[in-house]
Order: sequence, then structure tokens, then C-alpha cells
Amino acid sequence: MPRELGPGGAIIAAWRTNNRATTYLVEQLPSAVWSRQVPGISRLTVGMIAAHIHNSRCSWIRSIGARHGVKVPRRVDLRRVRPKELVRALSRSSKGMIDLIELGIARGGRVPRATWQNFPTDLEHFLSYFAAHEGHHRGQLVMVARQLGHRLPRTVAGGVWQWTRFARE
Repeated sequence: MPRELGPGGAIIAAWRTNNRATTYLVEQLPSAVWSRQVPGISRLTVGMIAAHIHNSRCSWIRSIGARHGVKVPRRVDLRRVRPKELVRALSRSSKGMIDLIELGIARGGRVPRATWQNFPTDLEHFLSYFAAHEGHHRGQLVMVARQLGHRLPRTVAGGVWQWTRFARE
């Protein structure tokens, strides 16, 4: 992480890299799997897992930052959102997450506590929590695509781990 950015700037840069990994995977998912049901969970589709990432961000932005003036992006319809629309939405919710980090920087390195919150308020835990959440769902998406007979090319499945490249983008 570039030290010259300072701790807050480094956390924003790390968030942007995480967001790029998520966006990259959504961009690369085969269209044939988007509307397919997740094996064993008939009411859940691949697209719904991907959309949950954006909607989860929106919920946290609302619960942590809305009362402090952070703009809350619109949620997407889990059942109707298409990949290109979700990529645009992820950009908006990423901006909201950056606004939360900036709010935390302005508050001495801590985000405000939400009514319900299961992670410490310091920015390091904030970033770790959300990167872990999205990493979990990226792994689900790769695994479900494989289960549905769409083994992703190595450049995609391994591509989500190319954080050095994503950090430069």
C-alpha cells in the first residue's frame, strides 16, 4: 500500500482495489449463469448473490452514514438487475463506501457506530469486514458457476486475485 497516501488514503486505495476485484468478477461472469438457480437454494440465483453485494453496501451506508450526510445509493432489484446495471450500481455504492471511510478519517479513524453493528468502528476493521464479506461472495460466485458447468477461465477465476494489477487501475 502506498505509504505516501497516509493511513486514510491507503485504506481508500485498498477499498478501491477490493471493489475492482468484485466488479471484475461481475463483468466476467458468463451470461448463461446469471439467472440460474444456486444448487440447493432454489430461490437464489447467481445474479442475486452478486446484487446482494451492492445492496449490502447500501444498507451499511444508510445505517452508518446517512445521518452524517453520506448519500445512500439506490438498491437494485435482486431479481431483475442485469450485470451491466449492477456494475454501474457497484460504482455508486463504492463511492458511498469511500464517503464512509472519509467520514471515519474526519472522525479520527473511526466510523460512527450503527444501531446494529458487528465489527469495531476503526477503519482497519471496517475495511477488513467489508473486504471479507465481498471475498466470501466472490468465492461463492466462482464456485456456483463451476457447479452449473461453467468453469471460469483461469484468467477470470485467478483474475480476482490480481490485486497488484487492480491497485494500478
